[in-house]
Amino acid sequence: MQIIKSVALAAVIAASLAGSALAELQLLMFEQAGCIYCEQWHADVGPEYPLTSEGKAAPLVPVQLRAKLPEGITVNSPPVFTPTFVLLQNGVEVSRIEGYPGEDFFWGLLSAMIKDAAPSQ
Repeated sequence: MQIIKSVALAAVIAASLAGSALAELQLLMFEQAGCIYCEQWHADVGPEYPLTSEGKAAPLVPVQLRAKLPEGITVNSPPVFTPTFVLLQNGVEVSRIEGYPGEDFFWGLLSAMIKDAAPSQ
């Protein structure tokens, strides 16, 4: 049992260290109750999102559309549509996807947004 706890702790530490290079990136998902496109995103993408390279690079932060923004977050304009996905870098909006265009388009758009936000090497 102690070995399992140690392995789990090591995995948590490794995940947080691995994510620290791009920890500045977050993906806000503005949603609201009754949004069929939000529900479709959760069905299509939600379960696999945290397991993907995009999900690891930009962890998802769900936000209710009319809720106050979390402390330290700046967006260019308040979202109007749900879902709206806002990519943040160091708490500041760098790009967004308004609506859910379907799984194939979502992954392509998000990958391009993350690539554009990544520091050039």
